[in-house]
Amino acid sequence: MHPREGWPADGSRPPGWPTRRSFLRGTAAAGLLAGAGGTLLSACASDLAGNVSVPLPRPSHPVAWPTFKDNQPIASGLPPERNATLQIFNWVAYVNQACVNSFAKQYNCKAQVTTFNTMDEALAKLRSGLSFDVFMGVTVDVLGQLIESKLIQPLNHSYLPNITQEWPDFQDPFYDQGWRYTVPYTIYTTGISWRKDLVHENPYTMKNPWAMPWQAKYKGKVAILDDYREGISLGLMKNGIFNLNTTDYRQISLSRQSLQDLSSLVNVHIDNNDYSEVPDGQIWIHHAWSGDMAAAASYMPKGVPVDVVGYWFPTDGKGPVANDTLTILRSASNPVLAHLFLNYFMDLNNALENISYNGYMQPLNAITPQLLVKEQILPPSLMSTAVLPSYFRRGVAELQLPVDADALWQQAWLVVSNGI
Repeated sequence: MHPREGWPADGSRPPGWPTRRSFLRGTAAAGLLAGAGGTLLSACASDLAGNVSVPLPRPSHPVAWPTFKDNQPIASGLPPERNATLQIFNWVAYVNQACVNSFAKQYNCKAQVTTFNTMDEALAKLRSGLSFDVFMGVTVDVLGQLIESKLIQPLNHSYLPNITQEWPDFQDPFYDQGWRYTVPYTIYTTGISWRKDLVHENPYTMKNPWAMPWQAKYKGKVAILDDYREGISLGLMKNGIFNLNTTDYRQISLSRQSLQDLSSLVNVHIDNNDYSEVPDGQIWIHHAWSGDMAAAASYMPKGVPVDVVGYWFPTDGKGPVANDTLTILRSASNPVLAHLFLNYFMDLNNALENISYNGYMQPLNAITPQLLVKEQILPPSLMSTAVLPSYFRRGVAELQLPVDADALWQQAWLVVSNGI
């Protein structure tokens, strides 16, 4: 699942929701498992229609996707479309509307954002024939399906000079070698958030911080993310297993049992409200996404400093790390503007403005934890939510699974979540 799944359909937030930057400036002075048998492994997965097998990219097995005769990049040197309305398809609350408006003003066009709440919903709408120009927040696990189904078009790099501002890792990513179809958008980690004033332990000093939620004394005050990949991954890492794409039913079963033990031990909550529940003290320990916790300052009760919120991710980078991408749909009516839109979000100033609302970092060379603090986008106490380039070399990614293995993961999660 994606950090934006489960958000209100209208993208609503608490009244008077500020950007991180404006907030900080204003306050600166103030059964399937048992029968599976063996280890499952497949090099391919079904496409969107279930008809075509596509490769499963891995850092150890990078993929350079093909281009097709009937789906070629647009020509170079074309002018932006005139009197156009750029149609943008995106997750709820996952782009700063001020950035969209600024782009439209700069290129003398209109821009309209249509949102979705789940990737399944987004793919269903695209399969039904709905047409947009830009598809934002595309997750790596569905990329191959989109390419093989020819729903997105290959990029013409001549319109995208700002790619040089991106981390080198994303100028030739393993999931899209040569960045033929994607440019990077947001990046994030999955770790542990906690209220420092209510929890005695510090994960940075614990032998196994992934086991932090398993403490009976915090019964009723512990939550894990409502996400089958993130949830099962937490159970795996608690047991010292860091292959977060495992196809071994015994490891998946071990994770399931650990999560069931967690439920019995602390009456665990399962939700994606990490960004609000830890700041307001409803939950004291929450399995959490970095971009959500970067927003903690906006949810603190009056008089409670943001410094009491902590976020832990392994200092050696050996934890879950992920990124989303920006793509152009094959059906785009305004492909030149779409390219320029992608290029716009790879510019430093535009990216900073976007992060100040979105909370989720973008992998530009100039964007560092220190810069985010200097720009008052991020509180100094939450610099740990920032993502470092080394994380994409040392971290572990939850990538697309073979269909049979994915069924094992989902069945294990169903057992855990239905028991709560």
